[in-house]
Amino acid sequence: SIPIAKQLASIKALGKGSDLEKAFATVALVYNNNADPEGKLSRAETKSLLQTQFRRFIQGQENKPKYQEIISDLDEEPENKIDFEDFMMTLVMLTLMSDLLQEIKNVKNAK
Repeated sequence: SIPIAKQLASIKALGKGSDLEKAFATVALVYNNNADPEGKLSRAETKSLLQTQFRRFIQGQENKPKYQEIISDLDEEPENKIDFEDFMMTLVMLTLMSDLLQEIKNVKNAK
């Protein structure tokens, strides 16, 4: 497996890309590296990927009803796979409810 940083560096269009472009490219690369040949993830793989690659955003969210709803959706209907669009929607929902998001917002105010 080629490291994400090396994969990013190989994308010529991102050579002078913005931080935001590189962030989204990183998400796409992580997703694609874990997706099946059809470009999808099983619900179990999605849950595992979130728990390993997004753990600081979901840490402490376990008791929130919306978090429980998102995770229980991943536990249901395991034969239904997640495409990139659904994965991104899940990431956005988890980010918006994260305690880490408030900490990130506070960094700007601390300047």
